[in-house]
Amino acid sequence: MTDMKIVIEKSGTGLDISELVKSVEITGDSTRFHRTCSISLISTTDGRTPAIKLEEGSSVRFIYANKTRFYGVLFAQELDSNGDMTITAHDTNAYLAKNTDSRIFTNKKASEIISSLTKDFDVPSGSIADTGYVIPYLRLANMTIYEMILKALTLTRKQTGKRFFIGCDDNGKLTLKSGVDGDRYLFQDGENLISASYSRSIEDTKTQVKVIGGKKGSETVVTVKDAAKRDKYGTLQAYEEMDESATASQVKQRADTLLKEQSVVAEQLQAEVLGVPEVDVGTAVYINNEMTGIACGYYVTSITHNYADVHTMSLELTKTYELPDTTINDDELKKE
Repeated sequence: MTDMKIVIEKSGTGLDISELVKSVEITGDSTRFHRTCSISLISTTDGRTPAIKLEEGSSVRFIYANKTRFYGVLFAQELDSNGDMTITAHDTNAYLAKNTDSRIFTNKKASEIISSLTKDFDVPSGSIADTGYVIPYLRLANMTIYEMILKALTLTRKQTGKRFFIGCDDNGKLTLKSGVDGDRYLFQDGENLISASYSRSIEDTKTQVKVIGGKKGSETVVTVKDAAKRDKYGTLQAYEEMDESATASQVKQRADTLLKEQSVVAEQLQAEVLGVPEVDVGTAVYINNEMTGIACGYYVTSITHNYADVHTMSLELTKTYELPDTTINDDELKKE
């Protein structure tokens, strides 16, 4: 593709390998904070010797339509006897999953925790939204920086209902945004939708929630129900215990929030579409497909950009966009 340019940068020097490249694949998934770029190329001009030699740790810049679409670090390379080569790079958010530590945070917002961790582990950061809620105490032992950030964001969501998501901008800097972008992209039959498949399930749906919290022996017990869905699907209860410091209003608030989150019917759509470089994990899209009967909005939870002769995308879509699941233990919230 003439619109593609791939530059390997090391010590201020750039090596343009575009003429050797066969295809580029950029993937992202809601279960991780980073994107991965896989580049396939022919690393020989004479069939006998390699045309280029690359070093792990080099920067990889992918430019498409005169704009940087990926900037990251070369982590792996593979070369066979035919000269076929594959380069794997991750954006710098990958370092969140590749560093492990133990930390204690007192009276810190999730946004402050993120800023502190990215500074300590040399992860470049850009725009960081203020998460608002102050976490009184959080003790995190022997886990990745990714897990620490996920727990802090999950605590914020549980207390406030607000969702914040980690991303990476085109210059390779970590970002934290409130909610998801408002732009919505349309994919439909006969234009830019290649294929689609659709499924629905109530396997994980809950129609009522019971939450217990407060001082032992005089706990507050709150049960909330979605009557319409309970009549339709039966009794499907979720149960959760809060710590002894939880007030009655906090227990009620948590029950309401949990029911709202878990009473949804899971819907998943997979689609193959013509590529749009701006579409990423968390992007809102609208799918219009006659066979499946879909004419509705979704969020991208997994994406593969394929840049070859034609730019296409493989998408996994759901009605809601959430943080990955994580467990927060009571002892992580209590001072020793």
